[in-house]
Amino acid sequence: VVEELVGNLLQACQIISLRTFLPRLEQCIGVGSAFEGWSHHGEDTVYKLLVPLKPPPGHSFQLNLGTTRGLPARHGRVCVNLECMCEREQLLGDVFCFLHHSQRHLRRYQHPELLQTLCTGIYLDVEKTTRWFQLCVRNAWDVIADEQSCQLTVLPSSRFCKLQFTYDTGKIIHIELMLGVQQDNLEVFLGSEEAEADLTSSTMWVESCALQDLLFFRFVDRQAPNDSCHLTCLQLLTYLLEDSVLSSVHLKTVTMHLLTLVPPSEWCPEHLLERLNDVLDYLHHCLEEKQLHHFLLGNERVPKEIPLPLACRRGRPLNLFQHLTQEPDTHAQALREFSELQDR
Repeated sequence: VVEELVGNLLQACQIISLRTFLPRLEQCIGVGSAFEGWSHHGEDTVYKLLVPLKPPPGHSFQLNLGTTRGLPARHGRVCVNLECMCEREQLLGDVFCFLHHSQRHLRRYQHPELLQTLCTGIYLDVEKTTRWFQLCVRNAWDVIADEQSCQLTVLPSSRFCKLQFTYDTGKIIHIELMLGVQQDNLEVFLGSEEAEADLTSSTMWVESCALQDLLFFRFVDRQAPNDSCHLTCLQLLTYLLEDSVLSSVHLKTVTMHLLTLVPPSEWCPEHLLERLNDVLDYLHHCLEEKQLHHFLLGNERVPKEIPLPLACRRGRPLNLFQHLTQEPDTHAQALREFSELQDR
């Protein structure tokens, strides 16, 4: 239902922006806990979807990735280049080439190019692009609203398109749309998610592995018994550690590591308690060492079926608990919360 609803919205967005030189919206991809299978599906569930962006006619995207040009790891910028459209202009006559016509001519006869609208300098601006997308969604909703049985509210956000759908029955659905630009032909995107706190540039996009996480859980589903308890483990732990300094990302990462260490046959329901203890033991060790490695980066155990850039597979592991080495109070709180969890 969620993907169909968003799909209808995006289709209307595509029609509205078809004759402009603004990014093209591709089919959305459901990511995150709700689509990985371990969400609690309560009223507070947020359905997250990735919306890939493609360049409009006469433009191309060039990704400047982390560790190049002084950019931090797992971050990057999307450079927008103009492409010659003379051949299309001669064959179809529906556009004027941005490179080979004067600015005066273009301003008079054609919509502005992307560099003039959603960019800061030569780089695609996350916040400008998000505001455009939010406006596009509002306009698209006006087109399809009569066919729906709910009301749409676009919630404030500088990097996401956060939607709240309120149905006549009182049911509320929250959806979070993240924009992303694909890296080459890999299933890795530079996304509009929040950058690190000290990176305030609105041209900074963040490398997202959300699709790889989804593909990994699907891979496990194919390998594990039909009634495998790995998702139940994750549901229980995220419920018990709700509002903790230990986030669902940490718990998911631990579980993903264990899914490559413990054979699929050992995740059957009768082993649920053992697997819960395994997750807690692994987490406790990570807390003691203040070291929890990102599952996908520099991990030789990631199945080869999961598409990853070679640089990610061979790169240095990223410590998700690095902040605990610099924040002793947070570390102490995490240990305290973990101890309380064990006592339950």
